[in-house]
Amino acid sequence: MTIKLHCFGESGNAYKAALTMTLADVEWEPVFVDFFNGASRTPEFRKLNIMGEVPVMVDGDLVISQSAVIQDYITSKTSKLGGKSADQRREVLRWMFFDNHKVSGVAGTLRFNMNYLPEAKRSKEVNDFLLMRLKSALKIMDAHLAGREWLATEELTIADIACCGYLFYTEPFGFDRKEFPNIDAWLDRIAATPGWKHPYDLMQRSLPAA
Repeated sequence: MTIKLHCFGESGNAYKAALTMTLADVEWEPVFVDFFNGASRTPEFRKLNIMGEVPVMVDGDLVISQSAVIQDYITSKTSKLGGKSADQRREVLRWMFFDNHKVSGVAGTLRFNMNYLPEAKRSKEVNDFLLMRLKSALKIMDAHLAGREWLATEELTIADIACCGYLFYTEPFGFDRKEFPNIDAWLDRIAATPGWKHPYDLMQRSLPAA
């Protein structure tokens, strides 16, 4: 049975789930959510996910929301991308929690504020603070990647997919790959993985390209 992923292209969190399923060779298809026109706030969508967020994965009768939970489900279903021991799994989770709090949780908000929030509502002070927080986290990742190929283990895992969730987008949000040479090389390694696709090649955009 084909897994359905309720998503839209601009969502880095949806990208984490979509790329995980793609690289785990899972049969799936996107179900477009017109986020910027309020589709995730409708009563119908709230029945699917009371949080009113994407991604939402539907595998038969099973419905899962939150990207990290979907990623964990896929690793359990396929025995791929999740580490090969309990110690490795804990290291994978460590970086996924770091991403949720320090990387994607900040980058997603900053990118939204800088690109999708009406200009009159944008705050330079807020965005400067978020950028400071994001760069602090990216410096940690860049230092950790010195002399190693992947974040958590000796192979690509969902930790890498989680932490790169917003870093392939080209809309400006203060992130310059040249500032972080180890992250830059790591992103190239991810993009060179067989089956890798850019978020806009995996999922339909909700807004036209600028």
